[in-house]
Amino acid sequence: MNYVFAFFFVFIIVYSIIPILKRVSLKLNFVDKPTERKKHNEPIPLLGGVGIFIGFLCGYVTFVRPINREFIFVIIASVLILLIGIVDDWFKTLGKEFPVWPRLIVHIFAAVIIYSSGIVFYGFTNPLTHQYIVLPVFLQFVLTIMWILGVTTVINWSDGMDGLAGSLSAIAGSTLFVVALAKGQHDSALMSALIVGAALGFLRYNKHPAQIFMGDSGANFLGFILGIVALNGAFKQATLISISIPVLALGVPIFDNLFVVFKRFSKGEPIYKADAGQIHHRLLSSGLNQKQVVAFISLMGICFSLLSIVILLLKV
Repeated sequence: MNYVFAFFFVFIIVYSIIPILKRVSLKLNFVDKPTERKKHNEPIPLLGGVGIFIGFLCGYVTFVRPINREFIFVIIASVLILLIGIVDDWFKTLGKEFPVWPRLIVHIFAAVIIYSSGIVFYGFTNPLTHQYIVLPVFLQFVLTIMWILGVTTVINWSDGMDGLAGSLSAIAGSTLFVVALAKGQHDSALMSALIVGAALGFLRYNKHPAQIFMGDSGANFLGFILGIVALNGAFKQATLISISIPVLALGVPIFDNLFVVFKRFSKGEPIYKADAGQIHHRLLSSGLNQKQVVAFISLMGICFSLLSIVILLLKV
């Protein structure tokens, strides 16, 4: 019942605070203005990510125990991710693009804080000998940082259509919750429940036509926390095969954006250059409307998640 209480606690907070943030955003003119690339016809409030963060933080402080080094470092790193996201969103309200490098440096620093807290990809279990293989410290560091940065980025890049990033985050969070429960990992299960509650509470206002956007602050934050949950849960004591579980839980944004990166790289274009290469843009151009695109991609996400749970149940 603790997980249920945590879920509804965060859901209610986010559900209640978003209308307030919507009014504040409009008053401050902190809005996403229409452009050639964006489908909305009028300015949309851009402070939804703050509501997601507040809801998650309240739930995290209330339900996750003990208050130790890991607890404090997760909060500090999350605040950094939120703040640099807000700065990025603020540039967008001015019709400008925030430089990539300052954002990347802050993201790396936040990931290093998480590594320093003890949330690390240490290694994996050999499925043949059942021997746990501990990776060299340097490789632990590199893989941990790359995983957190990667998940943070793919969720952010998926935030290109009403309700899409929130839906994919809720699906991934639900999958990681099941994995954590199966492994008896209380803290990871709680964090997953908090993420799902925050994402669903926000989706009430972000489904098409969206009343508010989560912005880079919200998308980066959701991806960052999902990366942490996977490291602290699904990756722990994983075998060489079951390492695929968290990857499949986030399968749609990961595989889609790997395709986009490869395509941009092959064309000699900057990896972070915005284009219409993501799956939601391609489906939209094929004739589907926004609701159909989000439903289709969400169904794909559910299929990937069910596959990851099958692998979990097979105990390979």
